[in-house]
Amino acid sequence: MADLDFDEIQAEFRQSLTDCQQLYQSAALQVLEHQSPLISGSDESFLELMNDLHKGLLIKIYGSIAQADRRWTAQEARLAEVLFEHLWNQQLSGDKLKDAALHVFDQSTKLKWYSLVRPFEALAPLRDRVDELETIIMRLANLVAKCDGTISDGEAAFLQTIEAEIHQHLRPLTLDDSDDESDEEQSSGRAAAQEVQQIESRTPHLSTPARRKTAAPRDPSIAKQPPEQQLQQAMADLNALIGLDSIKREIATLTNFLNLQRQRTAAGLPTTDLSLHMVFTGNPGTGKTSVARIVGRLLGAMGILAKGQLIETDRSGLVAQYAGQTGPKTQKKVDEAIDGVLFIDEAYSLVAEEGEDAYGSEALQALLKRMEDDRHRLVLILAGYPEPMTSLLRSNAGLGSRFSTTMNFEDYRPHELGLIFQTLCDKNRYRVPGPTQARLLIGFRWLHANRDEHFGNGRLVRNVFERAIRHLANRVATITPLTTDLLTLIQPEDIEFPDVPPHVLKQAQNDSQRFLVTCPGCKGHSPVPAAYLGRLVKCNSCQHRFTASWGQPLDPPAAPSAIK
Repeated sequence: MADLDFDEIQAEFRQSLTDCQQLYQSAALQVLEHQSPLISGSDESFLELMNDLHKGLLIKIYGSIAQADRRWTAQEARLAEVLFEHLWNQQLSGDKLKDAALHVFDQSTKLKWYSLVRPFEALAPLRDRVDELETIIMRLANLVAKCDGTISDGEAAFLQTIEAEIHQHLRPLTLDDSDDESDEEQSSGRAAAQEVQQIESRTPHLSTPARRKTAAPRDPSIAKQPPEQQLQQAMADLNALIGLDSIKREIATLTNFLNLQRQRTAAGLPTTDLSLHMVFTGNPGTGKTSVARIVGRLLGAMGILAKGQLIETDRSGLVAQYAGQTGPKTQKKVDEAIDGVLFIDEAYSLVAEEGEDAYGSEALQALLKRMEDDRHRLVLILAGYPEPMTSLLRSNAGLGSRFSTTMNFEDYRPHELGLIFQTLCDKNRYRVPGPTQARLLIGFRWLHANRDEHFGNGRLVRNVFERAIRHLANRVATITPLTTDLLTLIQPEDIEFPDVPPHVLKQAQNDSQRFLVTCPGCKGHSPVPAAYLGRLVKCNSCQHRFTASWGQPLDPPAAPSAIK
């Protein structure tokens, strides 16, 4: 891969700045649209807070790297021009640029990584976007560090320090954070935003009134679409999910039934009053939350629910620690979900397996009453492992009778896990060559074959992906000059499977290993060697050309290939 010239680096830097801004803005809209009770203050103030945090993050990245070797190169100065234009819509050059940069360098040390990135781990709706954030941060840091074609020891050390800092602060939290914790996170973010505003107001040669122009309005595109278009978009998003064929059919059937009921109502005909409360069973990471969110959107688009938002919780969000507090806590959570969907993960934890659980029973009784009283304004979805969910429904006749639909989410197969990995790569602009695909598929096959009820499915894939991009970041930290491959190519050595025996992963390099791929033309299946993955091939049966990707790994030996 040819080295990137500076114009290409500058263009990539500009695009990455825009990607960072769009990530923070879309994340803010996502929280407001689906989890607004998590934030305090107005929508506009939260949007502005997130916009300021994106600015602070960019200042922190650039300032940390540019100061690492105590010299400011001409190439770094040109990137500063792009940065300041992005942040403040102003063009600086010469001494004005230098004065502004020196001030920003000095002030950037006051900004804390923790405050700048924590919304993506502190707010539940954003936790699936941590990989996007990490990718943008490390891509920007590499561009600044290597823009002059060399990398100093100080810059290399700072690259690894940044990666470690981000990894440390984006730590997992519990599903349902307390109100106090959410307030604490916002307080930390507001402090960082104030630091950014002070940097802006005190930076020489900046005209500060321009700073508010970059704040995004609360304008989720889907909310402005006509209901029929919202419905079509929600169904398209459902069908775009990997696997889940039986779930898609069930939801399509439910949607058709509800549409028929609407038409009968419009024609003055009697309708059937169907309970829409549902039970989702399946192992973690099988798409239950994603499907629940789409169900809310579908019901909202059809006018069955006024809003269709998803409120996600578990036992900790419903059950209090002291007598007399569980009822009000459960009522508050249900109130948040009114006119939308309340999704309770690991719902069986509300009932103790042994002994008395007065608090859990109190929460359950409150839910039973509300799901009946508000049945036209609330859809309750209980989710969890199949067997415990069956026991829960049998333990309470009043509970089981209120759920008319049970959907079982099956574990993803190895090649479907590979496709999920590919979607993460596409979203974050990474490439997965054939040898890397082979290693992933072999690892996924072994884990799938040896799985238990704790098999991670989509969460497993995300963990593998996040480890891969961190490994890539460390691998390329000291390499110059900068190339597209350094920024985007995930190599086999970046893929780690701690639980898979090393001799199993070596099968990916075995010449006899085959992967079953499907021709899009004739739908025929054919085994191909690992070397063919990710490459353009031709089907011998129908002559159709296609890229052979993410095939089902087979046990060698395999039949002769019909692909050449």
